[in-house]
Amino acid sequence: MADSNEMTINLVVLGKTQTGKSAAGNSLLGSSDFESRLSPSSVTTCCSLGRSGRILGLIRRKGCESALHVRVLDTPGYPHSNLSKEQVRDMVRAALAQHFGQEGLHLALLVLRADLPLCPDESNDTVQLIQELLGPTWKDFTAVLLTHADKAEEAGYNEETYLHSASSTLLSLLNSVQHKYIFLDNHNSIKEERNIVLRKLLNFIQKNNFQVLLKHSKE
Repeated sequence: MADSNEMTINLVVLGKTQTGKSAAGNSLLGSSDFESRLSPSSVTTCCSLGRSGRILGLIRRKGCESALHVRVLDTPGYPHSNLSKEQVRDMVRAALAQHFGQEGLHLALLVLRADLPLCPDESNDTVQLIQELLGPTWKDFTAVLLTHADKAEEAGYNEETYLHSASSTLLSLLNSVQHKYIFLDNHNSIKEERNIVLRKLLNFIQKNNFQVLLKHSKE
């Protein structure tokens, strides 16, 4: 953030296999950096970093328009069809230190499917992994990204009715992260959807006073 006309936000996508982490990462970047497809086994087997080009029209600083750069770290899911929890955790931890050890991490995006219920065991495993990766302040640096929201809409749920009908497990998770959540709707154009999501993420980051996590981590 040395240049007042440039701003970079660092994000990592975490979550179960086949929740749409890689697709969400591509949506945020406005690209197809990460392989994303339907598969009977886990597609992502290693961490990879994607970078967006200059994104204009989303932020102003000191009365002037600033260019936004987005960096997204894609990660293998857990449970994984080929990797143990320890392998996923150690791989992601090393990648976070490598890519964000100097500048820090702004937000971890926990990717969940809006069209599937969140069960207690699944939530506990995911939260435990995030706690191990991010430490005791993980709640301040985690937002929930609900993919396949268009399928929930097709079933007759808008955001209000969806949350009213959601499991206590999901509601408890959203409460723990101070209701930092976003529905990812594939009905919009790619650029329109990206701008909607990025504005919300920037709002979360701003409310967090642009703090970062993992800076200068040596792990």
